[in-house]
Amino acid sequence: MTAIKRNICVKFEHQVHFTDGVFDLANPLLREVLAGPTSLAAEVAALVVVDEGLALAQPGLTNRIAEYFAASNRRLHLVCPPLIIEGGERAKNSLVHVSEIHSQVERCHLDRHSYLLGVGGGALLDVAGLAATTAHRGVRHVRIPTTTLSQCDAGVGVKNGINAFGKKNFIGTFAPPYAVIDDFQLLSSLSDRDKRSGSAEAVKVALVRDREFFEELEREAAELAAFAPAAMRGMIRRCAELHVDHIASGGDAFESGAGRPLDFGHWAAHKLEELSGYGIRHGEAVAAGMALDVVYSRQAGLLGAAAAERVLSLLETLGFALFANEMLYVDSGHQPALFQGLEEFREHLGGELTLMMLEDIGRPVEIHQVSLPGVLDAIQQLQQRQARQAGKILRARRQ
Repeated sequence: MTAIKRNICVKFEHQVHFTDGVFDLANPLLREVLAGPTSLAAEVAALVVVDEGLALAQPGLTNRIAEYFAASNRRLHLVCPPLIIEGGERAKNSLVHVSEIHSQVERCHLDRHSYLLGVGGGALLDVAGLAATTAHRGVRHVRIPTTTLSQCDAGVGVKNGINAFGKKNFIGTFAPPYAVIDDFQLLSSLSDRDKRSGSAEAVKVALVRDREFFEELEREAAELAAFAPAAMRGMIRRCAELHVDHIASGGDAFESGAGRPLDFGHWAAHKLEELSGYGIRHGEAVAAGMALDVVYSRQAGLLGAAAAERVLSLLETLGFALFANEMLYVDSGHQPALFQGLEEFREHLGGELTLMMLEDIGRPVEIHQVSLPGVLDAIQQLQQRQARQAGKILRARRQ
């Protein structure tokens, strides 16, 4: 018997740009990005998909997008008015919106050299990205994230996905976007809750990749909690850079192996989102999931008590709750529903359970077994800690 074997290497460029006012007529960045490897003397066709929540919060946005393309002297061709679709996690619960975008790609005769721009939060970018990577087996996709969470994390990654069978991101693809453009001005209409969410992913990547960044987050915690612009911009830039560095140099960009350090805290986070009916935002769930794994790491003798306290205190200073009632939910068999997240995570990884815990700040460690009584103990400790924090706040208000 014989076999032919060859190594196939595919080179991607992953570019993330930072700007203010990407659709301002005087801002050349988007025109330059869409020029790509060719001259703008040739017409470039583009379809723009906009998050419905963003369009409502910024009523003039779709007009600015249309005007930007119209001002390009036909070098940039907007094939139809911006397509507005539902944002938020509910948009990911079926293929409806992916099919809607596919239909528009076909109707407007886009091809692999055309562009599909997604403008919105992480859920919208997931939907648009899945549509872009599957239409014609790949239309050039440009992400313009508009939440701190997506500018820090989801928007700069290489994953696209929707939920199915009650499991988060069950259907999806790995494909680097053609480009990512973080426009800080597009964050202006976010609620405080949504501004805060991205900070959780910044803490996460600092814990597993960069101790110095964690210490910087500690120093600027009060400013970040108050959403000071300079601190927020610095956090977003560094967080995005660390994510891109990991994708480019981690050796497993498409997650074919079992180790996923950037999913620290996520086994519980994904399940908390589902158990809450997605009432808990992703960043909030990640903060609680990290807190759970930090306490578990401490109880397992992996992480020192002082380091664990620093992490928990930072998350609290940034405004996150470390405990959620959903951690106590039980399933039909009277077992903790959260534990289903471990099995789902194992399946998602390809068969072997591999979780990231902490040995120290900036130093993760892989584990392959979890003590369920240990997780229950960690949940109880977080519940007690939150009750103490609530008591302190109540006493302070009475004084």
